[in-house]
Amino acid sequence: MKRALIVGTLCLTGLVMAGCSSKVVEPEHYSGFLRDYSRLSESTSPSGATVMRWVDPDLKAERYKSVYIEPSQFYPKPQATERIPQSTLQGITRYYDAALKREISKSLPLATGPGPGTIVIRPAITAVSSKTEGLKPYEVIPIALVAAAVSTASGIRDQETEIATEAAFLDGGNNKVLAQVVRKGSGKPLENDKQVLVPDDVKSVLDTWASDLNLSFRKLKSR
Repeated sequence: MKRALIVGTLCLTGLVMAGCSSKVVEPEHYSGFLRDYSRLSESTSPSGATVMRWVDPDLKAERYKSVYIEPSQFYPKPQATERIPQSTLQGITRYYDAALKREISKSLPLATGPGPGTIVIRPAITAVSSKTEGLKPYEVIPIALVAAAVSTASGIRDQETEIATEAAFLDGGNNKVLAQVVRKGSGKPLENDKQVLVPDDVKSVLDTWASDLNLSFRKLKSR
């Protein structure tokens, strides 16, 4: 009973332990980047991750012959900090853009702009706020640094990097929304609450997001 009470308290205070953290972005953390969140429902990505997603049931993927990927952005626009400097923010969006182009081009040619027969992908890295024991809340910042574990030997708290994305898929001819997705993932754990985050710490997450988008599109084409 005592152990259960302790674990429950840790979850309530935001300390991310095994089984306590949500697998999806909670509605209170939606950024406002997408037009309509009411249609989202829980789904599973090709990599096995739990995501919130909506796809137009009338979507005919075979109608589209190319893809235009808008430059990714942070939404809301964050303020750089000592731990997450501007160079890191820029590096994350550059890498996300490159990963999306690399993966999506495996299925469709990349277009230089929107137009009929083109799917427009509009991606954003969105804010996830968190308040955890021993840490101040991060407001309007795209990477939430949350306590992942406490070392009983040294008392040093490891830090988990958590990043979220929202993406809209539009018809390049009429701007109609074809699909939407909201998801999050965890990057490399940081050693302590002083370590500076660098793009390499979240590249594996960005690679997975890009790969899942491509595999999801292939699945739509084959249905």
